[in-house]
Amino acid sequence: MEAAPADTVLVVGTADGVRLQLRVKPGGRADRLLGPHDGALKLEVRAAPERGRANDAVIRLLASSLGLGRSQVEVITGASGRDKIVRLLGASATEIARRLEAEGVSARVGSRI
Repeated sequence: MEAAPADTVLVVGTADGVRLQLRVKPGGRADRLLGPHDGALKLEVRAAPERGRANDAVIRLLASSLGLGRSQVEVITGASGRDKIVRLLGASATEIARRLEAEGVSARVGSRI
């Protein structure tokens, strides 16, 4: 993964969409974006990490926060862990970085995860 400042989320455009690395805290107090975590986007969801509930909550939160449909957000790695990579469709890496900034999360476009 390309090195990013610890206080910035790395947003990567690929041929098949935009990728973000996540650090997820399931069983949290609220569904919310927490901010950068070593180049990843840290977030928490209320859902427990059982039967895919936390992943579903992550998809709903990202879709809502980034102005995407739920079908445009896909967990592609890390479905059973806290560290995940998601693919986002329907917006460029620059647009996703701008939307994260609008949510108060420092982000920059990078070249690879």
